[in-house]
Amino acid sequence: MKKNFDAIVVGAGPAGSSAALTMAKAGLDVALLERGAFPGEKNMFGGVLHRLTALEEFFPDFWDQAPLERHIVKKGLTFMTGEATFNVNFDTQASDRTPYNGYTVHRPRFDRWLAEEAQKAGATLITRTTVDDVIREGGKITGVTTLRDGGALKAPIVIAADGVLSLTAEKAGLRRPKFDRSHMAIGVKALIEMPKETIDERFGLVRDQGASTEIVGCTEGVRGGAFLYTNYDALSLGLVLHLGSLADSGKTPYDLLNRFMAQPQMAKLLRGGRLLEYSAHLVPEGGYEMMPELVGDGIMVAGDAAAMCIVTGLNLEGINLAAQSGVLAGKAALEAHNSRDFTKSGLSIYRRMLEESFVLKDLKLYKRAPHMLHNDRIYTSYPELVCGIMDEIYRIDGNPKSTMTQLLMRAVKEKVGLKNALADVYSGWRSL
Repeated sequence: MKKNFDAIVVGAGPAGSSAALTMAKAGLDVALLERGAFPGEKNMFGGVLHRLTALEEFFPDFWDQAPLERHIVKKGLTFMTGEATFNVNFDTQASDRTPYNGYTVHRPRFDRWLAEEAQKAGATLITRTTVDDVIREGGKITGVTTLRDGGALKAPIVIAADGVLSLTAEKAGLRRPKFDRSHMAIGVKALIEMPKETIDERFGLVRDQGASTEIVGCTEGVRGGAFLYTNYDALSLGLVLHLGSLADSGKTPYDLLNRFMAQPQMAKLLRGGRLLEYSAHLVPEGGYEMMPELVGDGIMVAGDAAAMCIVTGLNLEGINLAAQSGVLAGKAALEAHNSRDFTKSGLSIYRRMLEESFVLKDLKLYKRAPHMLHNDRIYTSYPELVCGIMDEIYRIDGNPKSTMTQLLMRAVKEKVGLKNALADVYSGWRSL
């Protein structure tokens, strides 16, 4: 196996493959390392693939080339209690035109496709290869060592795109060995096989239209929420649970997921489906506040390895940030090769590119959102408040009606407390 390259990318997810694709198309000799048997084998995805403007540079007809499932035209937010649900839906046919704003995908298929495109451009994909350390020469990263045959690969630039627990970034001294659990969440997902016709009828869809729903109030007091997304002939549903809150609860994520799936409101949507698989994945919920150093001598960090994830409760963004950061890391590597400067200073253009893009602008904008999501009332009191108000509005029992103001004030006092509600509104306003 060849030992020397112009650049080494660790991790063949969206960030790593985007970086490899960018560099390979420009003529660099790139090694793309993946610990799985194929790219995407070990990845879990419980969200919407938002429009990847960075990749449209290489694929003008991205929505026709990429292995996408459905394009999202319906987005919903559901407040759930044990007895009721209240749904807020946004349905727009404007998003039923290319370029689409969001898609559902299967990560094994999507990641494999993107890595193959990097290969077609000239990158060398090396699978079943786990990086266990970085190589230093003169204080600069000049390659990596792997567990595969005790191998060592050399390159003047290494891009760490090996996920939220990035060993490469840790070995390079760019991130701390241990994370604050308040910055982490765990996502657990079930994939339910279901005929396309059933999905279309059940969710009011036609052709390749898709729907996504975020759900609050279904996690038994653990901080977190649920998601439900329509694939072409399957449903992806699961929970994203705050790691510290989950540990304190003593509950297991799969027990919570199974009970969520058995709730009457969910059971009727899943009726007739067949469970294909369970999966789990850590989520860098802390976003901007848990980001490691992005640049060092001979190394850059991208995607989940750089905690590039936005969790607001309404949206969960990651792949679009990862792909954009990968493309920018690739472009920074090209600049470094042109100037022959692989020092931290030479690679700092990567940080500047990120600052000028939506990636760091959005991460900074929502940096306080994780703090707001640590409010336990969001997951218990507010779903009960919303569903309770709607129950009173629709109840006909012979008693005089209250005004909406009276209903709201009474519900707030009973379920949350006026002082708490005002504090929560202020906190939410500051965060978003």
